[in-house]
Amino acid sequence: MKEVEHSINSGKTPVVFADGSAVYGKLSKTYRTHSKGLFILAPSGSGKSYFVNRQVVKNWIDGDLLWVVTGADYSNDTWDESLEQIMEINARSDIITEQAKKQGFWVIGSSNLFLQPDAIVIPDWDTHLRYVTSRETHGYDGGATTADLDGLKAHIEWINKTWKDKVPFFDSVENAIEYLETGDRA
Repeated sequence: MKEVEHSINSGKTPVVFADGSAVYGKLSKTYRTHSKGLFILAPSGSGKSYFVNRQVVKNWIDGDLLWVVTGADYSNDTWDESLEQIMEINARSDIITEQAKKQGFWVIGSSNLFLQPDAIVIPDWDTHLRYVTSRETHGYDGGATTADLDGLKAHIEWINKTWKDKVPFFDSVENAIEYLETGDRA
């Protein structure tokens, strides 16, 4: 979303909280807001961006976009950050996701530290590997590659350990969205 201006922070610049109305206002011109915000956590390569980019009605915003335009993620989509930097990015992203949910946005992304998701997507490993490989060989647009599989597996293990028995898990983005958009959950 190029019309939303932002500056990328190296992680060394101190952060201050500010009124984000202008940023959320610009996002709401492209993405629908709802009476209740939602957050789907899904590791890199699980189909998030693929789904978001193919929406006819822009209900879901890609967390990667949200976290970059707000300055929460300053990593430039690299997998070379230290664990300390990753934890900082994830904490900052959680704060932004929480605020976006309060504004009624439906967010789907892979950054998470303490904010409880509304649903989690983890495809079976063969499908997940196929998604990563396909993206890597057909117009790579960021995220995990086959060189990052150990980190991807570690992230999946962390998600399972942290959120097991607390959040519903799904094997596809479409199944999680169907669950959240039906009934009184949305």
